[in-house]
Amino acid sequence: MDVIVAGDRAGLVKARHSLGIGPSGATLALVPTMGALHEGHRSLIRSAREQADHVAVSIFVNPLQFGPNEDFSRYPRTFDVDLEICADEGVSIVFAPSADDMYAQDRQVSVSAGRMGTIVEGAFRPGHFDGVLTVVLKLFNLVQPDIAVFGRKDAQQLAMIRRMVADLDVPVSVVGAPTVREADGLALSSRNRYLSPHERHTALALSRALFAGARGRTPAEILGQARAVLDAEPGVALDYLVLVDPATFTEAENGYQGEAVLAVAARVGATRLIDNVAITL
Repeated sequence: MDVIVAGDRAGLVKARHSLGIGPSGATLALVPTMGALHEGHRSLIRSAREQADHVAVSIFVNPLQFGPNEDFSRYPRTFDVDLEICADEGVSIVFAPSADDMYAQDRQVSVSAGRMGTIVEGAFRPGHFDGVLTVVLKLFNLVQPDIAVFGRKDAQQLAMIRRMVADLDVPVSVVGAPTVREADGLALSSRNRYLSPHERHTALALSRALFAGARGRTPAEILGQARAVLDAEPGVALDYLVLVDPATFTEAENGYQGEAVLAVAARVGATRLIDNVAITL
């Protein structure tokens, strides 16, 4: 079956009807993306296919989640290639709206991420998670999926979306899929294409630091071992290195037990990268 491309609500309604998607019919899983699809996105689509009868992929570079000095204007846009990938992976619907389709000119109401949206990643990108949650809620309302699949590489984003779904009683099951890495450990990201060969080599320090930290036994050990790797790489400009509770993103201090996330954000050249690993204490 060919991919159905929809650009607005009417197109989505028609696509859902033609595929028999609804309360008593076929199920639908959504994979929200900003395009520039890579193997990591393929893995999300494959995870979605395992859990629903049909998969919808949204492709929308959301202006609300970019700050004034961030890379919105140069963010990679590769729609034709993205569409080929979606067809190759058996996607049923591609939702590709314009900004005008998504946001009214006189828009006034947005989702607030609350305190959790102001810590860790949110402290470095004010308003970012407000923009993320606003667009995700709109996508949920427009596409009406049963399931939504997000990558665990954006761990705080995943936690924020789960919190929004719980707090606002959104009838969507949120699934976190594993981070996909290159053979040398670099986490896949659409922004990796900005890296020069030398910068890409430097960027490997992020995953090396996380894997080194994961061998620690206490929060202090974990953070110390990870930081030692980053301090030894002068090409990495660190924003943060934190060990946090995966549900709240509050710091996991000495004495903490259970699941934790060791997360890092740094600039390599002009490119900002994030990564994380899960750790059990």
